[in-house]
Amino acid sequence: MRNPDSLTVKPNEDTPQGLAFAVTAYVLWGFLPLYMKLLAHIPAAEIVVHRVIWSVPVAALVLILMRRTGDLREALRSPRTLLMDCVTAALISLNWGIYVWAIAAGHTLDAALGYYINPLFSVFLGAVILGERLSGAQIVALALAAGAVLVLTLEAGRMPWVALGLMLTWGFYALAKKSLPVGPNQGFLLEVLILLVPALAYLSYLAANGQSHFLPTHPRDLLLLVGCGIVTAVPLLIYANGAKLLRLSTIGILQYIAPTIIFMVAVLVFDEPFGTARLIAFPMIWLALIVYTGSMLRQRRKATPA
Repeated sequence: MRNPDSLTVKPNEDTPQGLAFAVTAYVLWGFLPLYMKLLAHIPAAEIVVHRVIWSVPVAALVLILMRRTGDLREALRSPRTLLMDCVTAALISLNWGIYVWAIAAGHTLDAALGYYINPLFSVFLGAVILGERLSGAQIVALALAAGAVLVLTLEAGRMPWVALGLMLTWGFYALAKKSLPVGPNQGFLLEVLILLVPALAYLSYLAANGQSHFLPTHPRDLLLLVGCGIVTAVPLLIYANGAKLLRLSTIGILQYIAPTIIFMVAVLVFDEPFGTARLIAFPMIWLALIVYTGSMLRQRRKATPA
């Protein structure tokens, strides 16, 4: 299946438009906890349901405006594509659920940690699953990240499940998305369409049992839940289009914007405790990311023709 999105890509080249798109998406993701905190009194599953439902019209409108609906019809006729999209849909819904619960339960710092570690986990997946060879710097970065997780585990007496859950679901989601033979906008719409039926079924169950917060008598909740579609779909679609116009190394650096903002929101706005273990673990993660990014940039320079 041809991906028309790929026809406009200029490999190994950064563009101002791509940079603007990517930075905008990461900033929006960084401040997303502020929005989700307004919904902290609503169960995470119900919020995820509304993220799915109200993402559908936003993503569909984007495809209509871009005149790319034909690619979606072609994808719907491919059993392999549908199966792969079912996998990515399940992973992204799990990721959303963990994230929403973490913000409401006061684990925003753990969410930031998960997204900080994710690039290093992607390197690990590339080595284990794709057989990619690790450099010495990448091995050091992975060891530092593992050490940070160990510090947090020893301090809390348990694994940092929120961070690891976000890392695993987003890491495998990104890996699966690389194999999808459809464009990013089409793939996202297909994912939320797959999730739409169970989402509507669960919403009907909540309404039938009087547990739904989506009621005219709760106008604030109603508007915030509808807004979940905008705050979910818009950054994803902006990012998907920006990523096509940037080098992979540039994206690798920019992706630290979101967890850094999440980290600052957790400490400065939500006043989450930043104890001794985190005081040790987060600098270890930051050092790991510096080592990893430096290695990535050196490899990039070597791969670039003189």
